[in-house]
Parts: sequence; C-alpha cells; structure tokens
Amino acid sequence: MNINTILHILYSNPLAQTIRENELLFPWVEATHVLAIALVFGSIALVDLRLIGIRSMDQPISRVSKELIPITWIAFLVAAVTGAILFSSNAISYSQNFYFLTKIILLVLAGINMIVFQFVIGRNLEKWDHSLQLPLQARIAGLVSITLWISIIICGRWIGFTLEPVLAIS
Repeated sequence: MNINTILHILYSNPLAQTIRENELLFPWVEATHVLAIALVFGSIALVDLRLIGIRSMDQPISRVSKELIPITWIAFLVAAVTGAILFSSNAISYSQNFYFLTKIILLVLAGINMIVFQFVIGRNLEKWDHSLQLPLQARIAGLVSITLWISIIICGRWIGFTLEPVLAIS
C-alpha cells in the first residue's frame, strides 16, 4: 500500500466525509484544536521561560515542570486527535501543503528536543532547583523549544490560507 492509497482511504472515511460536508463540524473541531494548541504552547512556554531564566525565578524548575506536564500532555493528546481528524477531512491537500509539511517536521524536531531534554540534559532536574541561572544546555533547550513551538503555530496558521481544497477524488 503506497502513500496515495492511504491518503485516499483517510479522505474517504465516513468521519472525514462528515466533517467536510457539515458546515458546523469543521469549525468546532478546528476551534478545539486551536484551544488545545494554546494550552500546549502556554504550558510549554512557562517551563521554557523558566529554563531560559525569564520568569518564575523564585520557583524550583522541577516544581514548575511537574505542575505543568499533566496539562501539556492532556492538551497535546486533544490537539493530536483533533489535528488527525482535521487532516483526514482533506488528507490529499494537506499532504501537499508546504506549511503543513513544515509543521509536521517542526513537531518532530520539538519532540526530539523534548526527549533529549527529559532523558539527557534535564534528567537530574532537581539539582537545579535553587539555581537562578540554569546550565547553558538547559537554557538552549528552552530557547529551541519555544522557538519551535512558535514556528509550529505560525505554520499551522498559514495552512488555512494556503490549503487547496480537494473537491472530488478520481
């Protein structure tokens, strides 16, 4: 099975068809996606700004991180599910859209940055709890993270302005 076959299957599924044909459903799914992304970005930004040394300097980094991780993961799950639903509604066009493809690449890079931070750079986060200035690699990870997430949001916003609708599948 090749990628075009998979895209056609996604595009043709009943949920995708319902979203395409219902004038209210797509905006509700999209609004839920945008709100979830706002929560993802907001919670990640709070941790990143602490890592960089811009905010919450009076709070231990391990506490800031532990308090926000559940919000981040729940919001990310909602964003991923709603994003997949939106994608399926017009899979063929999304798969050919520069901003969508760039957003996916940036999401992968943000995930890699998070994994490196969690398992390499910040594995002993509690050691930094009383440090005003965190190690350089932690500050860089925070800066890279916030930059990636801002870029993801910008690309996501541009998708709607550049997406070519698919009216029928041949």
